[in-house]
Parts: sequence; structure tokens; C-alpha cells
Amino acid sequence: MDHSLWTNFLEKHVSDEGNVNYKTIKTNPESLNSYIQNVSKSIPDESWSKNETLAYWINAYNALTIDLILRNYPIKSIKDIKKPWQQRLWKLGEKWYNLDDIEHQILRKMDEPRIHFAIVCASVSCPKLLNEAYSADKLEHQLTKATRDFLSDHSKNSISEKSLELSKIFKWFSSDFTKSSSLINFLNLYSDIQISENATIKFKDYNWKLNE
Repeated sequence: MDHSLWTNFLEKHVSDEGNVNYKTIKTNPESLNSYIQNVSKSIPDESWSKNETLAYWINAYNALTIDLILRNYPIKSIKDIKKPWQQRLWKLGEKWYNLDDIEHQILRKMDEPRIHFAIVCASVSCPKLLNEAYSADKLEHQLTKATRDFLSDHSKNSISEKSLELSKIFKWFSSDFTKSSSLINFLNLYSDIQISENATIKFKDYNWKLNE
């Protein structure tokens, strides 16, 4: 699937820091609606590669999250919306989806823990929204960069050799990061600081304020 429409949208409305200009999009949502329409017509099947499928669902999740915010904007937080992740608002192919379906039933089952740094829940403490589409040919680089950027952002993770204050993403989805090894081993793959296996771990408060 060609995601260039999504890249054009993101370049126009998302800053390098991942902040989204919801106010502007609200006045002119046509390009977002066009991309979601494209997504709804091109559901992955068995002929798609894993990277093509991952890129599709990551982009879809982020586009639908922005759409959810716009349906309720102005708001101060995604949590101001009643059951935001359970609202089955979008028909993709022949099936109606909510955000939980995409995250838990599709993406998390694809054995790629770095998806947690690519999908964005429209909040300050989330990973930043990349202002280009994820694509199959660049996915490895994009996921690695998203993970490294998230870990090195001191507002979201504070890392030293013997002490960690981590995003609650690592607590909520701990099983995704420890399938093949320890959480410390996962972090050491992407951290600039070599962390001791005996490092203490605490979790930061999560800021649900809208990422605008």
C-alpha cells in the first residue's frame, strides 16, 4: 500500500517533536479522511510481508487515533473521551475495528515489541508521533530510531547504569519486552548507556495531556 498521502499529512500537521496541530486539522480534515478511506479499502492479507503488514497497522492506528481526537475536539486529554480505545468506529474491509483490536489483537501478536514506540495515544507521555509514514522498506530503521529516541528522552525515561525511571509502557506491556530475555537486555539493545542487570527500576507518572 502507498502511504504517501499519510506522509504528506504528517509533514504538514505534526512537528519534529511529535506535536499535532489538531486545531488546523479540524478545519480541514479532508486529507486525513482520504487516507483513512484508502486504509479501509486495502486490508493486509497473506500475500503481504510482515513489514508491509506492520507498517499498515501502525499507520492505521495513528491515523484513527487522530480521527478519534478530532471527533471529540476540543479536549484536554484522550481520557476525556468515554472508552476511547473501545469505540468501534471504523470499518476496514468488511470488519468494524476499535483501537484496542488493532493494538492487542493484531500488532502485539506480531512479535515486534518496538511497535509500542511507533503507535501513539495522543498524549504527552506517549512516544512522539513520527512525521512520516512507516513503510515496509524503511521499517527496521524507523522502529529502531523510534525506540532509541524514546529511551533517550529524559522526560519519558531516566536511565543510568544502576538506576532506571521508566515509562509505564514498560510496566503495562512487560510481557512483550521479556519474551526472549530480560527487560534490561532489551533496553541495552537501544540505550546509549549500558545498564547493569541489577539496576533498580521505578516507573514515571504518565501524563495524559493532549500532544498538541
